[in-house]
Amino acid sequence: MYRHILLASDGSENAVRAAKEAVKVAACHESALIDVVYVADFERSKSDVLHASSSEALDLERRKKNSKVLQFLNESKVNYKITILRGRPGPEIVKYANEQKVDLVVIGSRGLNALQEMVLGSVSHKVMKRVNCPALIVK
Repeated sequence: MYRHILLASDGSENAVRAAKEAVKVAACHESALIDVVYVADFERSKSDVLHASSSEALDLERRKKNSKVLQFLNESKVNYKITILRGRPGPEIVKYANEQKVDLVVIGSRGLNALQEMVLGSVSHKVMKRVNCPALIVK
């Protein structure tokens, strides 16, 4: 069964929907752990660091972005931990998932159309193709 579930979260409504599915999966095993992974985008994090008054304030701001997801997880009474990574979201999620040997990756989809996805690429698509475990994309 899935004991170590990576929930990729950016705090969006898509991430909240993904969290709901991760909780459903975690409910199947009482010792399951949801690892909420937030990636501070390298390009944005430079600006965030320059505008933050302290590292604590920056950490608090990043946690605020995920507040809806964390609130839902608290209400669901599941085991979870928060991991903040730095870099480009797709590659960092893949690297972390593979290094930690997670059992399942759950990630929300922004709902790009075919042309947008072809031109921009999507984090969920990149993750799905490169992780060494099952992945669930939530629309």
